[in-house]
Amino acid sequence: MDQSVINFAVFEDGVEHLGMASVDLPDLTHLTQTISGAGIAGNVETVIKGHVDTMTMTLHFRTTTKNSIKLSAPGRHTIELRAAQQDEDPVSGTLKTVAVKHVFVVIPKVDRGGSVAPAAPTDGSGDYSVRYWKTSIDGQVVREIDPLNFICTINGVDYLEDVRKALGK
Repeated sequence: MDQSVINFAVFEDGVEHLGMASVDLPDLTHLTQTISGAGIAGNVETVIKGHVDTMTMTLHFRTTTKNSIKLSAPGRHTIELRAAQQDEDPVSGTLKTVAVKHVFVVIPKVDRGGSVAPAAPTDGSGDYSVRYWKTSIDGQVVREIDPLNFICTINGVDYLEDVRKALGK
């Protein structure tokens, strides 16, 4: 039984970003087309295999730090989110720690400075355009989304393998 994130850390180039408060992971939205015409009584939505819409990740910072400012620099940043999740075996009652790692290649879009007030966090944040997203659970890759290289692999199934082959890639 999955229970909770125990804690997490954020890294860029192997350096932990101190002062991180939370992260909003991107939404994975598949591209669709509306199909209509003879033989169809109305419209039907179809999902285009392996193709995804733009993805945005938001990092929320409690205070302004050199590391949060560094992520404002235009260009690609490789970000790792390493989480320890708690699961419980409902039969034995034992707790297990599950390692979850998200790797992102991002480009900064918005840098929100937050606010300044006495005895309060600044609560700045940044939005980042996601170019690549890979998720591993206990070392096993369960998701890899890389639109620029025609990769959409979920739970070991490469949904664009035949598309790459058809395109000579």
